[in-house]
This record gives sequence, C-alpha cells and structure tokens, in this order.
Amino acid sequence: MKHLLAYVFILFTAAATADDHRQAVNTVLDALHHNAATANYEGYFDLYSDEAVFIGTDASEVWSIEEFKAYAKPHFDKGKGWTYIPRNRHVYFAKQGNVAWFDELLDNQKLGETRGTGVLIKEGNRWKVSQYHLTIPIPNALADDIANQIQTFRAPQ
Repeated sequence: MKHLLAYVFILFTAAATADDHRQAVNTVLDALHHNAATANYEGYFDLYSDEAVFIGTDASEVWSIEEFKAYAKPHFDKGKGWTYIPRNRHVYFAKQGNVAWFDELLDNQKLGETRGTGVLIKEGNRWKVSQYHLTIPIPNALADDIANQIQTFRAPQ
C-alpha cells in the first residue's frame, strides 16, 4: 500500500507539472498575440529565443529573429502591430519537458482564418518561442485553383 501511495503521488505531481507547463506555454502565446496587437515591440520580441525563426505566409518569408525585428520595428514604431485572435490551440511536449510545439487557429480581420504553428523551448524557467510559422489554411476543395493561381503568378513573363 505504501508503494501504491508513492506511485499515485508521483503521478499527481507529474500531472500538475504538465498542467503548469501547458499553462505557461499558453500564457506565452497569448502574450505574443497581445503584444503584437498593441505594437509592444520590447514585450513581443522578449518572448522569442535569440535563435528564433519566423516563417510568414509568403514562401520568401523565412526570417531570423534579427531580420524579423527589422521588418516589425517600423510598423510597431507607428503603433501598428497585427491582430490575430486565437480560437483553437493544441500544445504538445517532448518527454524531457523542455520543448513544446503547438498549432492554433487564428482569426484576422484581413486574412480571415489563419493557422500558427511553432516550437517553444524552455530556457531556465521561461518558455521562449523558437519558431513561429503563420499560414493561411486552404480548403482542399480550393487547393487546385489556388495552386494554379500561384503557378501563374510565379511564371516568367
């Protein structure tokens, strides 16, 4: 019985820790969206790791964190960030507990439904965004038409 109680205690402690990690990751992602919407440059970029990568909706947009800062700074300096409202998020963890990845559906006034995916790493006691990838999910029924439009757009003139 003594061993069983110890085992239950260990399981309970692990579950609480997993919930704490999940809440911490959700808090970072919520802060990321809030800081972008309020054009809080320092707060926004403090949530990224030093080696972070941001991947945008255009195939050419694979930016180091320094490149992404250079892109964002003029917008944020004018008080213009970007607003993406999360409505459906899933968070997953590596067994070691120091890496998390996520996917989330987001609503944006201009683009409509978008999807963010990414990776967070735990640095000390803080979770930091290591990669964020913003996409526009295309319904399968529209995929052929959209792919043809992109091919036409990129074709040499």
